[in-house]
Amino acid sequence: MAGDAQSAYAPLRVVVLLSGGGSTMAALLEPPAGSDHGFTVVAVGSDRPEAAGLERARSAGVDTFVVEPGGHRTRAEWNRALADAVAEHRPDLVVSAGFMRILDAEFVARFAPWLINTHPALLPAFPGATAVADALAYGVRVTGATVHVVDDGIDSGPIIAQRAVEVYPTDDQATLHERIKSVERQMLVTVVSRLAETRTLRISGRRVHLT
Repeated sequence: MAGDAQSAYAPLRVVVLLSGGGSTMAALLEPPAGSDHGFTVVAVGSDRPEAAGLERARSAGVDTFVVEPGGHRTRAEWNRALADAVAEHRPDLVVSAGFMRILDAEFVARFAPWLINTHPALLPAFPGATAVADALAYGVRVTGATVHVVDDGIDSGPIIAQRAVEVYPTDDQATLHERIKSVERQMLVTVVSRLAETRTLRISGRRVHLT
């Protein structure tokens, strides 16, 4: 993980986990032209071989891997196999970006605290896979996006960064989610860039310190 015999000047090695199209992951692959964010995505992994994000990564010349739950007898065995596949790429940071599986305590402990997740809501409000729909159903006027450290709960880890997104009266789930994802992508690049710069991720209670 970060700081393990890593030169302060070497790019932060990032492994991304995803289950779908990879639009959030793509923000890490495609920083603005002429910029140097101090990190590089060395591999992208998924639980689904058909995940479109894998092809997106391959097209960018990034290594990919798949660890399917169905190939393992228990959830614990799958988590262990996934952790082994991630570790092969010697990550300094693991990013869960649209990865729709719960990582168990053993996986989390192996990479903690350098394991972060993006979530389309202002946690602790609306955790889980239906966050955007839940926010609309509740009638909130403001929702948003969160980047947080992963623990062994469901979207319950200490918060690194949050940004608000206004809910419009005309919004449906698709339009709201698209605006949230735009904010989510920008925020993730900012957070990972900051981690690459400081090589520091300390947790004190519920507070995360990047310096």
